[in-house]
Amino acid sequence: MRQFYPVFGAFLVLFLSCKKFIQKQEEKAVVNDVTNGLWYVSGYEQNDSNITASFSGYVFKFDANNTVTAIYNNDSVQGDWAVNISARTITADFSGAGAPLINLNETWLITDSYSDSVSATSTDTILNTSNILQLKKQ
Repeated sequence: MRQFYPVFGAFLVLFLSCKKFIQKQEEKAVVNDVTNGLWYVSGYEQNDSNITASFSGYVFKFDANNTVTAIYNNDSVQGDWAVNISARTITADFSGAGAPLINLNETWLITDSYSDSVSATSTDTILNTSNILQLKKQ
């Protein structure tokens, strides 16, 4: 029976190491998809109001160093982004930004994703809003 514990322990370490490796590979794939190309807001609903038009003309460039640049005409605003594979979330933060970018400062639950589009939801407890975001790659 004593020999069982070291074998079980080794199996557990191996299993957890494989799980971490798989999560890292999934994260790399997501980062690769997100950081290749420019994205735009193809849909945004806030409390059942369509505010997609407020993002018209904006494109977003995500970088592997977890920065995101919002580009509008010749102006740009820097922000941060992070992905959490196990929670299926992406967090965005454009610190100090005004409308419409402030509406992106959320932790978004990914409800659907492909290499060229993402759908996500969030609930802002401060502003008491329910949000649905759709991004598409140009």
